[in-house]
Amino acid sequence: MRNVTFLVLEGVDKGRVYRNLPVPVTLGREEGNAVRLNDERVSRFHAKIQTEDGDVILTDLDSTNGTRVNGATVQIRRLRAGDQVSIGRTLLLYGTMEEIEARRSGRAAPIVENGVQTIQAAEIGSVDSRGSDVLVKKPAETVSPGEWRYRDDEVPPLPQKMTGAQAARLSEVFDYLHRALTSAVENIDANDDGTEVKIAFNEWQTIQAVQMLLARYGRNVGDPDGEFS
Repeated sequence: MRNVTFLVLEGVDKGRVYRNLPVPVTLGREEGNAVRLNDERVSRFHAKIQTEDGDVILTDLDSTNGTRVNGATVQIRRLRAGDQVSIGRTLLLYGTMEEIEARRSGRAAPIVENGVQTIQAAEIGSVDSRGSDVLVKKPAETVSPGEWRYRDDEVPPLPQKMTGAQAARLSEVFDYLHRALTSAVENIDANDDGTEVKIAFNEWQTIQAVQMLLARYGRNVGDPDGEFS
């Protein structure tokens, strides 16, 4: 049985992860949905996820406010890792970070079935030195300097044992940057097969401003007495 993962990017449930849900999956406001959302603009049973011939298919269940994938209103659409699904005021990201990275790099995406990740043929190495028939994965591919990869096991952990005031300040910083990125990507124009997107110059400038702010925050963390400028 195929498993799917959704991360809530925007909405009341922002930051919540619905991980490795066995298909079929329904999304909606009512109890009984695997992805239950606290959003009054989401229908009781809004959309359904199922598989067919190896593809993950999203179908709108005649919802009141419709369903959009990468900004386009859809009735039925094949989903691929990294696609953004909008229902009501909620924006969801489909796929795990590993699946999204595999799509970006053109590799075969890992498939999770019954909670177990399937090792792809390209990742298989050889039997171990003891002659065991247990297959081992090849070493991770080398990442070029300056290249950014997004994998769940590479995400740096947050600092622990923060005071309430420190946690509140950090949350405020994250929310500020998150709102800027959300405003920059909410009007992107994706092509029909979702392989390319276009972004307006003003939105591109917003993304660059966020990059600048992150650099300034990073410098200020290392030099807390320095001027944030």
